[in-house]
Amino acid sequence: MPERVATDLRRGGLADLPAVLAMLDGAVDWLVARGRAGQWGERPLSERPARVTKIVRDHMVWLAEVAGEPVGAIMLQPAAPAHIPPASGPQLYVTLLVVDRRFAGHGIGRTLLDLAVSEARRLGLPVLRVDCFAGVDDRLVHYYRAAGFVEESRFDLNGWEGCVLSQRVLSTG
Repeated sequence: MPERVATDLRRGGLADLPAVLAMLDGAVDWLVARGRAGQWGERPLSERPARVTKIVRDHMVWLAEVAGEPVGAIMLQPAAPAHIPPASGPQLYVTLLVVDRRFAGHGIGRTLLDLAVSEARRLGLPVLRVDCFAGVDDRLVHYYRAAGFVEESRFDLNGWEGCVLSQRVLSTG
């Protein structure tokens, strides 16, 4: 297993959109090459950037960097997207998590999820939630479970199979 890479974390914004799109395009290429086009489609997201641009513009963006180069990004918001069943209380929602494929397996994603947990605690939000692609083999569902999330529900969005997971980050007592 590759070693965990030391990263610097910083807030991001629209100026980081090209780097985020490049990471997403790399992920799409990787997914398509492995027969997993159902997750984000077959075309680069940079060819249809409107949704990603809106997320980067409207959400809390954090970047992981190695030697000043963005190698991962996470976008957070205080509410689930409209297609997700609402939480029973306050939450912080992971809208998007992506890691540069060159750094896959080096702990970048986990570092960004740890940051999301810290942000939820800082904001006094008791739950961190995320949804992910659950088609093909539940690979992402297993990833989030290994990171401490528990499955809440499954959904189908026009043939896109998804799973909502959550992690309690503050005690309720």
